[in-house]
Amino acid sequence: MARMKKRISILGSTGSVGSQTLDVIRQFPDEFEVVGLSAGKNIGKLAKQVEEFAPRYFSSIDDSMSEIGSAKRLSITDLATHPEIDFVMHATAGFDGLPLACAALREGKAVGLSNKESIVMAGAHLKRIADDNGGTILPIDSEPSALWQCVIGEKSRPKRYIITASGGAFRDKTPDELANVTPEEALNHPTWTMGKKITIDSATLMNKAFEVMETASLFDSSFDEIDVVIHRQSIVHSLVEMSDGSIKAQLSHHDMRHPIQFALFYPERRLNDDLPTFDLLEASELTFEAMDPSKYPCFDLAMKYARIGGTYNAVLVGADEAAVDLFLARKIRFTDIAHEIKTTVKAHDNQLDFTVEDAIKAAQWAYDTTYTRHITR
Repeated sequence: MARMKKRISILGSTGSVGSQTLDVIRQFPDEFEVVGLSAGKNIGKLAKQVEEFAPRYFSSIDDSMSEIGSAKRLSITDLATHPEIDFVMHATAGFDGLPLACAALREGKAVGLSNKESIVMAGAHLKRIADDNGGTILPIDSEPSALWQCVIGEKSRPKRYIITASGGAFRDKTPDELANVTPEEALNHPTWTMGKKITIDSATLMNKAFEVMETASLFDSSFDEIDVVIHRQSIVHSLVEMSDGSIKAQLSHHDMRHPIQFALFYPERRLNDDLPTFDLLEASELTFEAMDPSKYPCFDLAMKYARIGGTYNAVLVGADEAAVDLFLARKIRFTDIAHEIKTTVKAHDNQLDFTVEDAIKAAQWAYDTTYTRHITR
């Protein structure tokens, strides 16, 4: 008897992770059925995806079209919860993704979660929703995915989680040199090809702080059990140290299709000739070095407030999103990003006991507060 195809919807299909998800699906036409695609304003790219994959539904914030080919328009929430869908690839960016993650998990969906903001803002709530409704959270970020792959099959708890960081575009610049860097320079990541927001977060290392917070939530670990090291080659994506001192690492080329495919097929692995293979001899050397805190004030700032917890996490997400937007719009300097986030977080009245709705409101407040400080000048 033929195996049923896994029915997929992709939230953020025209972005980097969404597009690479379709690259993987393209290699396995007998395994997956694309039921829904969702995009922002990039209707042209969405239309091409609809033409190729023939989904029944689409969603876009551009409401000028009710149909694309034979695909019918739905809201993005409907695409996250539709009964015809088994697996939701949540590849949208920003704090607006949290309600979608909640909605999909409440319907018992398997959710490939690339939207790390959701876990950072309300990880405990998401896990509770998943447990109560039979949903599954499958991390898509390369580092949490690597940790996940390292702990699968282990009966004992790891002693330490080690997250690697490339160091971003400015890893070799001095703090003084960072004052005048441009958005174009910041977007020139040395190893990864990603969306603008995550690329800037990689340069500030805010993304690494978010990954530490994500790891603590997903793996029920404390911040003291998590380390970050600079690994320039972006080959070792993360490591775990077991109680007996053994260390397990997950290695692959810096290609997001690896963690995407792992989540799509979990718990199986499949051959994909389109994915690059890793050759130890070609790599020549793999290096690791300590992080220089003076280069990454965003990291220390985020971890200071993450240790307190509550709605501070959501405020960090919203303030960072606004500060990155301001930098990309040339309203502030790169070195102002940490200051803008700190100013907003210090003005927040933290709630240790909070709901998902409280987290969303806090993130929106933080974004508006940070952004309007400059736009209204």
